[in-house]
Amino acid sequence: MISPAAPLELRELLVELNDLKRVRSAGRAGSIAERLFAQGWAALTGGSPAEEVALEITAKALAAARLCDLDDAFLGAAGLSDEAVGDVLVAGFDAVASHIDSTLADRLRDRLRHRRSLPAGPLPGFVAALAQQPRAGVTCPGRARILLEPPENHAEHCLMVAVYGVALSPFYRADPTLVFVAAMSHHFHNAAMPDAGFTGEMLLGNHLGPMMERTTQWALGELDPDLRVTVERARAVLPDDATAEGRAFHAADAIDRVLQIAQHLRAASLTMATVLDDMELVHAGPVKGFHDRVLTDMRIP
Repeated sequence: MISPAAPLELRELLVELNDLKRVRSAGRAGSIAERLFAQGWAALTGGSPAEEVALEITAKALAAARLCDLDDAFLGAAGLSDEAVGDVLVAGFDAVASHIDSTLADRLRDRLRHRRSLPAGPLPGFVAALAQQPRAGVTCPGRARILLEPPENHAEHCLMVAVYGVALSPFYRADPTLVFVAAMSHHFHNAAMPDAGFTGEMLLGNHLGPMMERTTQWALGELDPDLRVTVERARAVLPDDATAEGRAFHAADAIDRVLQIAQHLRAASLTMATVLDDMELVHAGPVKGFHDRVLTDMRIP
C-alpha cells in the first residue's frame, strides 16, 4: 500500500487560509497575506530568530482565517484587556486548527495567548517589489495564457506557501523553520523579474538559469550577512523533494498554486441555495421574518 503524499485532514484548513490573499480592510494597505509577508521580513531583519518569526506569522495567519483583521492591534485599541485579546485570538485559532499537529498547535496557541513583540527592522526593497509583481496566471507552452482577475502577487504567494509549509511540516517530519524561510524567499528572483510563467521560462531556454541566479543575488544582497546565511541555508531545500523540508515546501507550493485557481472556479459555480440556505445570508434575528417576506414578494432571487 502506497503511503499518502500529503495529509488530507488539513485540506479544508488550507482552502480557508487561501482567502487571506483576498481579505482587505479600510486603512490597511494590501491583503492580510501581503501584510504578514512584510511583517515576517521586518521581524527577520530586526534580528528575531527565524523560529520565532515562523511561529508568530503562522499563528497570526491561522487566527485571521476566521477573525480576518480583528487582530491583536485592533482588539487592544478597541478596549479589550490583554487577557480578552488572547481569548479572542485563541478562539479564532481553535475554530480552524483542530487537525494541526497537537505539539505544533500548542506552540502556535501559546504565541496568541502570550504575545511577544518582535523588533521590526528595515524592509528590504524586494518586499515591496514582490507585492507589486503579479503572478503569471495559468500558462502552458504553445498555448495562450489564461488570466483570472484579480491576480495574486508574489508576496501573497510566498506568505501562503510559508504558512502552509509550517502546517504541513509535522506530516513530513520536517523542520518548520527551514521550510518557512525557504518559502518566504523562494521567489526572490521575481522581485526584479516579471513573471511570464512556465511559457516564458521555456522561451528563455538556456538564459533562464543565469537570469534567475542573477536576480536572486540582487535580493540576497539586501540582507545582512547573518540573515543571508540563514536564508541561503533554507533555500538549499528548494531544488527537489530529496529532503523532508523539500517535500514540505513543494507540497505547500503545489497546493497554493492550485487552490489559487480553484477559488476562482468555486466563486463562478456558487449557487443562491448555498448563499441563502447553507450560509444563511439572511440570518436569524429580530427582523428575519420580515426580510424573508420582502424577498419572497420581490421574487428575489
